[in-house]
Amino acid sequence: MAVLSPETPHVHYDFRRPTTLAREQSRALELAFETFGRQWGTQLTSKTRVRAQVSFESVAINTYDDYTRILPPTTVMLLIGLEASASEARGVLQFPAPAGLAWISRMLGGAEQSGDGAPAPLPERGYTPVEQAIVRRLLEDTVDDLRYSFGAQLPGKVAFDSIQHNSQFAQAAAPADLMIVATFRVTVGERCDTATVALPADAILPGLVAPPAEQSTDDTGLRAQLPAVPVQLAVQLAPLPVTAGRVISLAVGDVIRLPHPSHRPLDVVVDGVPIARASAGASGSRRACVVIDTEENAR
Repeated sequence: MAVLSPETPHVHYDFRRPTTLAREQSRALELAFETFGRQWGTQLTSKTRVRAQVSFESVAINTYDDYTRILPPTTVMLLIGLEASASEARGVLQFPAPAGLAWISRMLGGAEQSGDGAPAPLPERGYTPVEQAIVRRLLEDTVDDLRYSFGAQLPGKVAFDSIQHNSQFAQAAAPADLMIVATFRVTVGERCDTATVALPADAILPGLVAPPAEQSTDDTGLRAQLPAVPVQLAVQLAPLPVTAGRVISLAVGDVIRLPHPSHRPLDVVVDGVPIARASAGASGSRRACVVIDTEENAR
């Protein structure tokens, strides 16, 4: 058992701003980010002209301050404007600066390897205006893929904003703003890097839960279609329990004595459940029955 000492700091938890995701929310986000990863990999393959794959790894919810703490001081952060965000927070597509330089080299027909076959060293620095323009062209369709992957979960416009290189000064959101952070493994040719996507929680989470009105509409539609479902209706006598041996020994001419009294109405049955009683009769040249009583059944 852990004992709190007087020196133990107290942490205030705001239940209106949860720091964990429900199972249903996590699953919906995983599906959306997996779709985005496939789309991004396809874009990189077509533009760098080398086989690329983007694999989704994990998703979590963190404050923006906690998210930027795990990023290197110098990196590439593509800021994304989200119309659905109630605050001024923006989304972030982040990847290492050397990775972007390697993609640019591939895009322009260069190679990642030096003369001896070893990977060419790439600097950890911010991009020049020309490099920023090329990266913007390289990833502009990726922003559209993000909007496509989330569909109705991310309403409104999603637009490319700007490129930042210092994670501590990017100011995509307030330090306490909650962000949905997804981690990806990006493989382009022989190079493998880790990238992240961070989206404001207030723009994503509301779309992950269907509103009550939609649930009510679906339920009404189900009730409207239920009367048209076909079922098997039977009119039968009271059943007679017998042994398997008696059934095997049946022969032509045997008389089976039924437990159904002659004055008792027949049972109207649906799927083995009695729902009414009826009296035998005829309708023209066909046998028929007249319902004389109905009954409620809990099943």
